[in-house]
Amino acid sequence: MAVHEVGSSILLGSGTNEVEIVEFCIHKAILGINVVKVREIIMPIPPVEIPLSHPCMEGIIQLRGSVIPVIDLAKFLQLSPSENLAQDKFIITEFNQRKYAFHVHDVQRIHRLSWTRIEKPTDVDLSQQNFVTGYVRFEDKMLLLLDFEHIVMEITPEQDDYKQKIQELGNRPKSDKKIIVAEDSPILRKILQDYIPKLGYPQTKFFQNGQEAWDYLETVVRENGEDYHKAVDLLITDIEMPVMDGHYLTKSIKEHPVLRDLPVVIFSSLITDDLRHKGESVGANAQISKPEHQQLALVIDELLSEEDSVGMMAH
Repeated sequence: MAVHEVGSSILLGSGTNEVEIVEFCIHKAILGINVVKVREIIMPIPPVEIPLSHPCMEGIIQLRGSVIPVIDLAKFLQLSPSENLAQDKFIITEFNQRKYAFHVHDVQRIHRLSWTRIEKPTDVDLSQQNFVTGYVRFEDKMLLLLDFEHIVMEITPEQDDYKQKIQELGNRPKSDKKIIVAEDSPILRKILQDYIPKLGYPQTKFFQNGQEAWDYLETVVRENGEDYHKAVDLLITDIEMPVMDGHYLTKSIKEHPVLRDLPVVIFSSLITDDLRHKGESVGANAQISKPEHQQLALVIDELLSEEDSVGMMAH
């Protein structure tokens, strides 16, 4: 079953604050993944085992010219193994510029939802809280959204050696520029909390979703008006976030009479040729695919230096 064929009649516009979630099951757990991460859903292919690999790595498969690692999601989440292998599926995904196959027990349907319906996991006791970015309540069930980037980093940590990338940048001078970051993944937020100050931007605030960042920006405008740069010079945002996503946050900023010139960088695992137009349509100044931290550093420097040039011309 190709997910894009299923969802083609309900393609989402840009900045609608809506998301399509593929619902799947592992044993009795009801889980979800953003449809834009999914390339297709197939019957399992016997993988080639890789010596000395992670215990949750089943091996690799070849599919349409790509070599794709297969991750046993049940084993990783410490859930019961499949009771009906004939019903199992591989969810073929693409994010962080790579493809992965996730072995699940069944795929149910696609839900179209507003991000406002997705609640933060901090509001409920979840045994796998570090790997859950949000949950959705239905009348008869609760669906958990998994942090697939975090899962992949746990299994293949070499994919994002950001500390080495910091060292490659060398010593950098401290800047008084103020940055705010909206990122819902705890592990990725922690990486940026470590990384951005070491780039020379210690005055950086972090928020768990777009709504929290937007509330802060509204407070800044109320307190400073056109002089909002006293509190913020640049915004970095993920796309997938509970309550308010990054596209809607960007659109809200660019349509705001005061904040419209605030530089916005979308830093997301979902920056692909197919999806880049969405960020462009809502007015993002730059879009960078995770985990390109070096590129993020260069873009931050460039946008903030351009901002200085504009400010000097204005005076």
